[in-house]
Amino acid sequence: MAAQAEGMPCWADAMFTDIEEAKEFYGDVLGWTFGESATEFGNYTEAYSDGKAVAAVVPPMPGQEGKSAWCLYFASPDAAATADRIRAAGGELLMEPMTVGDFGTMVLARDPAGVTFGVWQAGTHEGFQKRGEPGAYCWAEVFTREPGKADAFFPAVFPYGLQHMEGEADAGDEQIDFKLFSLGGETVLGRMAMGEEFPPEIPPYIQIFFAVGDCDAAVAKARDRGGALHFGPMDSPFGRFAALTDSQGASFAVIDLNTTKGAMPGLTDEK
Repeated sequence: MAAQAEGMPCWADAMFTDIEEAKEFYGDVLGWTFGESATEFGNYTEAYSDGKAVAAVVPPMPGQEGKSAWCLYFASPDAAATADRIRAAGGELLMEPMTVGDFGTMVLARDPAGVTFGVWQAGTHEGFQKRGEPGAYCWAEVFTREPGKADAFFPAVFPYGLQHMEGEADAGDEQIDFKLFSLGGETVLGRMAMGEEFPPEIPPYIQIFFAVGDCDAAVAKARDRGGALHFGPMDSPFGRFAALTDSQGASFAVIDLNTTKGAMPGLTDEK
């Protein structure tokens, strides 16, 4: 597998107090299977779809128990240099560059508005072995109450261009504030402003979208497993999608990329 482009979303993992419950939930909803826990790395457990690595789950370290949440990692050829740019752009390092065996080097950070994310400099573990197909990562969006900070921060850390969808201002809903980050003309990440529909106790976060073969069926399975539906299912030009939390409170979204409705919008570069 070729090295991921700098700034490309390349991996996702989540901490769960009950790992077995998490495995059962995502095994049912996304069809994942799981490898052996790596005891030397805190029982880090990879998830697979069709035998290809797509994510991982891990129990919290002692003293770090908290709300379950997914973390998205962005590829970097030099984690230490990316960490320096995070600091310079006003972000906060939660974990300095740390080498993880021969797998690679990781960083955990927050942007100036409190959005948590990871950085991954690949070693033998290059990231997603499958994406954009059922059971795998396909998209992500930064949800933030301070969109201007995100728009300045992420392109300062990664080589992103900033775009908006044509016709956005005429959408008839002034509350929608949505932008796109791109690499070499390819959109790789969205940015959505959080409005009043988000209770103040919900912190800013990155919403990870996993592809599924049937959005409604995935929602039904998630609810049967103790998850909660928060938005959708809704049709869009990109696919039929829904936003959920799993049985332990971690937010994620599912999308059926083959069930689309409406014309794809054009994109315009921000000046």
